[in-house]
Amino acid sequence: MSKILYGLLIFIPISVAAHYLGWGAATTFITAGLAIVPLAALMGTATEEIAIVVGPNLGGLLNATFGNATELIIALVALNSGLVEVVKATVTGSIISNLLLVMGFSMLLGGLRFKEQDFQPTAARMNASSMNLAVISLLVPTAVQYTSSGIEESVLQTLSLAVAIVLVLVYVLTLVFSMKTHAYLYDVGVAEFEEGEAEQEQTKEEEHESPNILLWIGVLLVVTLLVALESEFLVDSLEEATSVLGLTALFTGVILLPIVGNAAEHATAVTVAMKDKMDLSVSVAMGSSLQIALFVAPVLVIAGWFLGQPMDLNFNPFELVAVMIAVLVANSVSSDGKSNWLEGGLLLATYTILGFAFFFHPVVEGLGG
Repeated sequence: MSKILYGLLIFIPISVAAHYLGWGAATTFITAGLAIVPLAALMGTATEEIAIVVGPNLGGLLNATFGNATELIIALVALNSGLVEVVKATVTGSIISNLLLVMGFSMLLGGLRFKEQDFQPTAARMNASSMNLAVISLLVPTAVQYTSSGIEESVLQTLSLAVAIVLVLVYVLTLVFSMKTHAYLYDVGVAEFEEGEAEQEQTKEEEHESPNILLWIGVLLVVTLLVALESEFLVDSLEEATSVLGLTALFTGVILLPIVGNAAEHATAVTVAMKDKMDLSVSVAMGSSLQIALFVAPVLVIAGWFLGQPMDLNFNPFELVAVMIAVLVANSVSSDGKSNWLEGGLLLATYTILGFAFFFHPVVEGLGG
Protein backbone atom coordinates (compact mmCIF):
# COMPACT_ATOMS: atom_id res chain seq x y z
CA MET A 1 0.00 0.00 0.00
CA SER A 2 2.81 2.45 0.85
CA LYS A 3 4.43 1.86 -2.56
CA ILE A 4 1.16 2.74 -4.27
CA LEU A 5 0.74 5.86 -2.13
CA TYR A 6 4.29 7.10 -2.65
CA GLY A 7 4.03 6.35 -6.36
CA LEU A 8 1.43 9.11 -6.48
CA LEU A 9 4.19 11.65 -5.70
CA ILE A 10 4.66 11.89 -9.48
CA PHE A 11 1.52 14.03 -9.53
CA ILE A 12 3.28 16.85 -7.65
CA PRO A 13 5.29 18.04 -10.70
CA ILE A 14 2.36 17.18 -12.98
CA SER A 15 -0.01 19.38 -10.95
CA VAL A 16 2.54 22.23 -10.93
CA ALA A 17 2.82 21.99 -14.71
CA ALA A 18 -0.97 21.80 -15.09
CA HIS A 19 -1.43 24.94 -12.98
CA TYR A 20 1.27 27.12 -14.54
CA LEU A 21 0.97 25.87 -18.14
CA GLY A 22 -2.80 26.20 -18.21
CA TRP A 23 -3.78 22.56 -18.84
CA GLY A 24 -7.30 23.23 -17.64
CA ALA A 25 -9.03 23.50 -14.27
CA ALA A 26 -10.22 19.88 -14.25
CA THR A 27 -6.69 18.53 -14.88
CA THR A 28 -5.23 20.78 -12.18
CA PHE A 29 -7.95 19.82 -9.70
CA ILE A 30 -7.54 16.06 -10.25
CA THR A 31 -3.72 16.03 -10.25
CA ALA A 32 -3.51 18.30 -7.17
CA GLY A 33 -5.95 16.04 -5.34
CA LEU A 34 -3.91 12.95 -6.21
CA ALA A 35 -0.68 14.72 -5.15
CA ILE A 36 -2.10 15.50 -1.69
CA VAL A 37 -2.74 11.79 -0.94
CA PRO A 38 0.94 10.69 -0.64
CA LEU A 39 1.86 13.98 1.03
CA ALA A 40 -0.69 13.23 3.76
CA ALA A 41 0.91 9.79 4.20
CA LEU A 42 4.38 11.36 4.44
CA MET A 43 3.12 13.86 7.01
CA GLY A 44 1.81 10.98 9.12
CA THR A 45 5.10 9.09 8.83
CA ALA A 46 7.16 12.15 9.81
CA THR A 47 4.91 12.79 12.81
CA GLU A 48 5.26 9.18 13.98
CA GLU A 49 9.06 9.26 13.63
CA ILE A 50 9.28 12.48 15.65
CA ALA A 51 6.93 11.00 18.25
CA ILE A 52 9.34 8.07 18.76
CA VAL A 53 12.11 10.48 19.76
CA VAL A 54 10.14 12.92 21.94
CA GLY A 55 8.45 10.19 24.00
CA PRO A 56 4.91 8.83 24.44
CA ASN A 57 3.26 11.85 26.09
CA LEU A 58 4.54 14.57 23.77
CA GLY A 59 4.41 12.12 20.87
CA GLY A 60 0.76 11.35 21.56
CA LEU A 61 -0.04 15.06 21.65
CA LEU A 62 1.87 15.55 18.39
CA ASN A 63 -0.06 12.73 16.71
CA ALA A 64 -3.34 14.16 18.00
CA THR A 65 -2.47 17.65 16.75
CA PHE A 66 -1.29 16.59 13.28
CA GLY A 67 -3.88 13.83 12.88
CA ASN A 68 -6.02 15.92 10.54
CA ALA A 69 -3.42 18.50 9.48
CA THR A 70 -4.04 17.88 5.76
CA GLU A 71 -7.76 18.57 6.01
CA LEU A 72 -7.06 21.63 8.16
CA ILE A 73 -4.60 23.06 5.62
CA ILE A 74 -7.02 22.49 2.71
CA ALA A 75 -9.84 24.10 4.72
CA LEU A 76 -7.69 27.11 5.72
CA VAL A 77 -6.68 27.73 2.10
CA ALA A 78 -10.32 27.50 1.01
CA LEU A 79 -11.39 29.77 3.88
CA ASN A 80 -8.78 32.36 2.94
CA SER A 81 -10.17 32.27 -0.60
CA GLY A 82 -13.66 33.03 0.70
CA LEU A 83 -15.12 29.58 0.03
CA VAL A 84 -16.74 29.45 3.47
CA GLU A 85 -19.56 27.09 2.52
CA VAL A 86 -17.14 24.64 0.89
CA VAL A 87 -15.16 24.66 4.15
CA LYS A 88 -18.32 23.86 6.11
CA ALA A 89 -19.13 21.04 3.69
CA THR A 90 -15.61 19.65 4.15
CA VAL A 91 -16.01 19.64 7.94
CA THR A 92 -19.26 17.67 7.85
CA GLY A 93 -17.96 15.46 5.05
CA SER A 94 -14.86 14.50 7.03
CA ILE A 95 -16.99 13.43 10.01
CA ILE A 96 -19.29 11.37 7.79
CA SER A 97 -16.38 9.85 5.85
CA ASN A 98 -14.54 8.66 8.96
CA LEU A 99 -17.58 7.23 10.70
CA LEU A 100 -19.13 5.49 7.70
CA LEU A 101 -16.57 5.00 4.92
CA VAL A 102 -13.43 4.29 6.96
CA MET A 103 -15.06 2.29 9.73
CA GLY A 104 -17.28 0.56 7.17
CA PHE A 105 -14.38 -0.67 5.04
CA SER A 106 -12.43 -1.64 8.16
CA MET A 107 -15.28 -3.77 9.56
CA LEU A 108 -16.15 -5.24 6.15
CA LEU A 109 -12.63 -6.30 5.12
CA GLY A 110 -11.62 -7.24 8.65
CA GLY A 111 -14.85 -9.20 9.06
CA LEU A 112 -14.32 -11.12 5.82
CA ARG A 113 -10.95 -12.26 7.16
CA PHE A 114 -12.01 -12.85 10.78
CA LYS A 115 -15.54 -13.97 11.64
CA GLU A 116 -15.92 -11.54 14.54
CA GLN A 117 -13.59 -8.84 15.84
CA ASP A 118 -13.50 -7.27 19.29
CA PHE A 119 -12.59 -3.77 20.39
CA GLN A 120 -12.75 -1.78 23.61
CA PRO A 121 -16.47 -0.90 24.14
CA THR A 122 -15.83 1.60 26.95
CA ALA A 123 -13.58 3.76 24.76
CA ALA A 124 -16.10 3.47 21.92
CA ARG A 125 -18.91 4.65 24.21
CA MET A 126 -16.83 7.59 25.45
CA ASN A 127 -16.08 8.57 21.85
CA ALA A 128 -19.80 8.22 21.07
CA SER A 129 -20.74 10.52 23.98
CA SER A 130 -18.19 13.13 22.87
CA MET A 131 -19.45 12.85 19.31
CA ASN A 132 -23.05 13.41 20.47
CA LEU A 133 -21.96 16.60 22.22
CA ALA A 134 -20.15 17.74 19.06
CA VAL A 135 -23.26 17.17 16.92
CA ILE A 136 -25.45 19.08 19.39
CA SER A 137 -22.93 21.94 19.40
CA LEU A 138 -22.90 22.10 15.60
CA LEU A 139 -26.70 21.97 15.57
CA VAL A 140 -27.28 24.86 18.02
CA PRO A 141 -26.25 27.84 15.79
CA THR A 142 -28.31 26.46 12.89
CA ALA A 143 -31.30 25.94 15.20
CA VAL A 144 -30.97 29.50 16.52
CA GLN A 145 -30.85 30.87 12.99
CA TYR A 146 -33.92 28.91 11.85
CA THR A 147 -35.99 29.69 14.95
CA SER A 148 -35.20 33.42 15.02
CA SER A 149 -36.53 36.11 12.76
CA GLY A 150 -34.00 38.59 11.45
CA ILE A 151 -31.03 37.51 13.56
CA GLU A 152 -27.95 39.46 12.56
CA GLU A 153 -24.98 37.65 11.01
CA SER A 154 -22.64 39.21 13.56
CA VAL A 155 -24.68 37.72 16.42
CA LEU A 156 -24.54 34.29 14.79
CA GLN A 157 -20.78 34.59 14.38
CA THR A 158 -20.35 35.60 18.02
CA LEU A 159 -22.43 32.60 19.11
CA SER A 160 -20.35 30.32 16.86
CA LEU A 161 -17.13 31.73 18.32
CA ALA A 162 -18.38 31.05 21.87
CA VAL A 163 -19.37 27.49 20.91
CA ALA A 164 -15.98 27.00 19.22
CA ILE A 165 -14.12 27.96 22.40
CA VAL A 166 -16.18 25.47 24.43
CA LEU A 167 -15.49 22.72 21.87
CA VAL A 168 -11.73 23.37 22.02
CA LEU A 169 -11.88 23.08 25.82
CA VAL A 170 -13.78 19.79 25.48
CA TYR A 171 -11.13 18.58 23.02
CA VAL A 172 -8.42 19.34 25.58
CA LEU A 173 -10.39 17.37 28.19
CA THR A 174 -10.68 14.39 25.83
CA LEU A 175 -6.90 14.47 25.32
CA VAL A 176 -6.31 14.48 29.08
CA PHE A 177 -8.79 11.60 29.46
CA SER A 178 -7.38 9.45 26.63
CA MET A 179 -3.68 10.18 27.16
CA LYS A 180 -3.43 10.61 30.93
CA THR A 181 -6.17 9.62 33.36
CA HIS A 182 -7.70 6.75 31.34
CA ALA A 183 -4.95 5.96 28.86
CA TYR A 184 -5.31 2.21 29.57
CA LEU A 185 -8.67 2.20 27.79
CA TYR A 186 -7.04 3.38 24.57
CA ASP A 187 -3.74 1.51 24.75
CA VAL A 188 -5.11 -2.01 24.17
CA GLY A 189 -5.19 -1.99 20.39
CA VAL A 190 -2.03 0.06 20.10
CA ALA A 191 -0.14 -2.28 22.44
CA GLU A 192 -1.24 -5.36 20.51
CA PHE A 193 -0.29 -3.77 17.22
CA GLU A 194 3.11 -2.79 18.53
CA GLU A 195 3.70 -6.30 19.87
CA GLY A 196 2.87 -7.71 16.45
CA GLU A 197 5.46 -5.43 14.87
CA ALA A 198 8.02 -5.79 17.68
CA GLU A 199 10.52 -8.01 15.91
CA GLN A 200 10.58 -5.81 12.83
CA GLU A 201 11.08 -2.66 14.89
CA GLN A 202 13.79 -4.31 16.97
CA THR A 203 15.67 -5.25 13.82
CA LYS A 204 15.44 -1.69 12.59
CA GLU A 205 16.75 -0.35 15.88
CA GLU A 206 19.69 -2.75 15.79
CA GLU A 207 20.60 -1.79 12.25
CA HIS A 208 20.01 1.94 12.57
CA GLU A 209 20.21 4.61 15.19
CA SER A 210 17.08 6.25 16.56
CA PRO A 211 15.26 8.49 14.06
CA ASN A 212 17.05 11.72 13.19
CA ILE A 213 14.61 14.24 14.66
CA LEU A 214 16.04 17.21 12.71
CA LEU A 215 15.67 15.28 9.45
CA TRP A 216 12.03 14.38 10.17
CA ILE A 217 11.19 17.90 11.35
CA GLY A 218 12.61 19.10 8.03
CA VAL A 219 10.52 16.54 6.16
CA LEU A 220 7.41 17.62 8.09
CA LEU A 221 8.00 21.29 7.24
CA VAL A 222 8.64 20.59 3.54
CA VAL A 223 5.61 18.31 3.27
CA THR A 224 3.41 20.88 5.04
CA LEU A 225 4.51 23.55 2.55
CA LEU A 226 3.84 21.19 -0.37
CA VAL A 227 0.38 20.37 1.01
CA ALA A 228 -0.33 24.10 1.27
CA LEU A 229 0.87 24.60 -2.34
CA GLU A 230 -1.23 21.72 -3.69
CA SER A 231 -4.21 22.98 -1.65
CA GLU A 232 -3.84 26.34 -3.39
CA PHE A 233 -3.96 24.60 -6.76
CA LEU A 234 -6.95 22.53 -5.63
CA VAL A 235 -8.92 25.49 -4.32
CA ASP A 236 -8.06 27.83 -7.22
CA SER A 237 -9.38 25.30 -9.73
CA LEU A 238 -12.28 24.01 -7.62
CA GLU A 239 -15.18 26.13 -8.88
CA GLU A 240 -14.33 25.83 -12.58
CA ALA A 241 -13.36 22.14 -12.29
CA THR A 242 -16.58 21.14 -10.53
CA SER A 243 -18.55 22.92 -13.24
CA VAL A 244 -16.62 21.10 -16.00
CA LEU A 245 -16.97 17.74 -14.23
CA GLY A 246 -20.68 18.27 -13.63
CA LEU A 247 -20.37 18.28 -9.83
CA THR A 248 -21.80 20.67 -7.28
CA ALA A 249 -19.60 22.43 -4.75
CA LEU A 250 -21.66 20.74 -2.00
CA PHE A 251 -20.89 17.23 -3.30
CA THR A 252 -17.23 18.13 -3.82
CA GLY A 253 -16.89 19.50 -0.29
CA VAL A 254 -18.76 16.70 1.48
CA ILE A 255 -17.56 13.69 -0.54
CA LEU A 256 -14.45 14.33 -2.67
CA LEU A 257 -12.27 16.62 -0.52
CA PRO A 258 -12.54 14.50 2.67
CA ILE A 259 -11.54 11.38 0.71
CA VAL A 260 -8.48 13.21 -0.66
CA GLY A 261 -7.43 14.55 2.73
CA ASN A 262 -8.11 11.29 4.61
CA ALA A 263 -6.84 8.72 2.09
CA ALA A 264 -3.65 7.80 3.97
CA GLU A 265 -5.50 7.57 7.29
CA HIS A 266 -8.19 5.43 5.62
CA ALA A 267 -5.53 3.01 4.40
CA THR A 268 -4.03 2.73 7.90
CA ALA A 269 -7.39 1.96 9.54
CA VAL A 270 -8.26 -0.73 6.98
CA THR A 271 -4.77 -2.29 7.11
CA VAL A 272 -4.76 -2.72 10.90
CA ALA A 273 -8.35 -4.05 10.81
CA MET A 274 -7.23 -6.77 8.40
CA LYS A 275 -4.53 -7.66 10.97
CA ASP A 276 -7.32 -8.17 13.55
CA LYS A 277 -6.43 -4.96 15.42
CA MET A 278 -9.94 -3.51 15.40
CA ASP A 279 -9.26 -1.52 18.59
CA LEU A 280 -6.73 0.58 16.72
CA SER A 281 -8.86 0.80 13.59
CA VAL A 282 -11.94 2.06 15.46
CA SER A 283 -9.72 4.46 17.41
CA VAL A 284 -8.37 5.94 14.16
CA ALA A 285 -11.83 6.35 12.59
CA MET A 286 -13.74 7.69 15.59
CA GLY A 287 -10.78 9.69 16.91
CA SER A 288 -10.39 11.46 13.58
CA SER A 289 -14.11 12.35 13.50
CA LEU A 290 -13.88 13.72 17.02
CA GLN A 291 -10.83 15.79 16.15
CA ILE A 292 -12.64 17.31 13.16
CA ALA A 293 -15.69 18.23 15.25
CA LEU A 294 -13.95 19.33 18.46
CA PHE A 295 -10.74 20.86 17.09
CA VAL A 296 -10.66 21.51 13.33
CA ALA A 297 -14.13 23.11 13.05
CA PRO A 298 -13.58 25.45 16.06
CA VAL A 299 -10.09 26.40 14.83
CA LEU A 300 -11.57 27.31 11.44
CA VAL A 301 -14.18 29.53 13.12
CA ILE A 302 -11.46 31.30 15.12
CA ALA A 303 -9.13 31.49 12.08
CA GLY A 304 -11.90 32.96 9.95
CA TRP A 305 -12.25 35.80 12.46
CA PHE A 306 -8.52 36.59 12.13
CA LEU A 307 -8.47 36.19 8.32
CA GLY A 308 -11.41 38.52 7.81
CA GLN A 309 -13.44 35.65 6.35
CA PRO A 310 -16.14 35.22 9.01
CA MET A 311 -17.18 31.59 9.38
CA ASP A 312 -20.02 30.51 11.63
CA LEU A 313 -21.40 27.12 12.59
CA ASN A 314 -24.66 27.66 10.72
CA PHE A 315 -24.59 24.61 8.45
CA ASN A 316 -26.80 23.48 5.60
CA PRO A 317 -29.60 21.58 7.43
CA PHE A 318 -29.17 18.53 5.20
CA GLU A 319 -25.47 18.35 6.12
CA LEU A 320 -26.45 18.24 9.80
CA VAL A 321 -29.06 15.56 9.09
CA ALA A 322 -26.36 13.51 7.35
CA VAL A 323 -23.96 13.94 10.28
CA MET A 324 -26.66 12.91 12.76
CA ILE A 325 -27.44 9.81 10.67
CA ALA A 326 -23.73 8.91 10.51
CA VAL A 327 -23.27 9.33 14.28
CA LEU A 328 -26.45 7.38 15.07
CA VAL A 329 -25.54 4.42 12.84
CA ALA A 330 -21.85 4.38 13.88
CA ASN A 331 -22.74 4.54 17.58
CA SER A 332 -25.29 1.73 17.31
CA VAL A 333 -22.83 -0.49 15.44
CA SER A 334 -19.91 0.12 17.82
CA SER A 335 -21.78 0.08 21.15
CA ASP A 336 -21.29 -3.67 21.84
CA GLY A 337 -17.53 -3.74 21.24
CA LYS A 338 -17.84 -6.35 18.47
CA SER A 339 -17.90 -6.07 14.69
CA ASN A 340 -18.46 -8.28 11.65
CA TRP A 341 -18.55 -7.90 7.88
CA LEU A 342 -22.31 -7.22 7.77
CA GLU A 343 -22.01 -4.24 10.11
CA GLY A 344 -19.28 -2.89 7.85
CA GLY A 345 -21.59 -3.37 4.89
CA LEU A 346 -24.36 -1.44 6.68
CA LEU A 347 -22.04 1.50 7.31
CA LEU A 348 -20.93 1.55 3.66
CA ALA A 349 -24.54 1.31 2.48
CA THR A 350 -25.43 4.32 4.63
CA TYR A 351 -22.47 6.27 3.21
CA THR A 352 -23.48 5.34 -0.36
CA ILE A 353 -27.07 6.49 0.18
CA LEU A 354 -25.88 9.80 1.64
CA GLY A 355 -23.41 10.14 -1.26
CA PHE A 356 -26.25 9.78 -3.78
CA ALA A 357 -28.30 12.31 -1.82
CA PHE A 358 -25.49 14.89 -1.91
CA PHE A 359 -24.86 14.20 -5.60
CA PHE A 360 -28.49 14.89 -6.51
CA HIS A 361 -28.96 17.66 -3.95
CA PRO A 362 -29.99 20.79 -5.87
CA VAL A 363 -27.57 23.69 -5.91
CA VAL A 364 -28.75 26.36 -3.51
CA GLU A 365 -27.34 29.83 -3.06
CA GLY A 366 -24.57 29.83 -0.46
CA LEU A 367 -24.92 26.12 0.23
CA GLY A 368 -25.48 26.95 3.89
CA GLY A 369 -28.68 27.46 5.82
